[in-house]
Amino acid sequence: MDLIERVSTLIEPAMNDMGFELVRVRLIGSQRKTLEITADKLDGAAMTVDHCADISRAVSAILDVDDPIPDAYVLEVGSPGIDRPLTKIPHFERFAGFDAKVELHRMLDGRKRFNGKLLGVEEDRVQLDQDGEVLNLPFADIRAAKLILTDELIAAAQAGSPAPGSTVDGGAVEGGWVEIEDPAER
Repeated sequence: MDLIERVSTLIEPAMNDMGFELVRVRLIGSQRKTLEITADKLDGAAMTVDHCADISRAVSAILDVDDPIPDAYVLEVGSPGIDRPLTKIPHFERFAGFDAKVELHRMLDGRKRFNGKLLGVEEDRVQLDQDGEVLNLPFADIRAAKLILTDELIAAAQAGSPAPGSTVDGGAVEGGWVEIEDPAER
């Protein structure tokens, strides 16, 4: 199990118990490492700064006990935003009808990058309509995927449909990051 999988396995149950979905975990940087936790509300409500702070405190306590990251790091917790990453099969189903960018680990028909309208998932393949051609991309081969910011996506987010995102009103976080931890404390 690699480090990201280990961190995800450690924190996901607690986050779910708190009412959050773990969307993505990334460890970035070489000099100043940053552990990015991307979370969303399980009930579809907007993420707030307070939610990010709650997650940060819980995740920090869990990681302090297990200590899977040997080096100093900064913990950042944020929402996925409107043009969110798609990291799990249910994301591709939930956001069917919206445009997405998908990058594969290996070539498929001579390409690794694809843009098009998500059609959903059939078995373990993400279906993408690219200029009228339906592509079946193996989920296991997806390196990265995210929604493309379009007028339709913005309108859906403003209407409160299943599309992600929120307004900044009321303390909601729109794809931003909240740095809760002081690097000196890690």
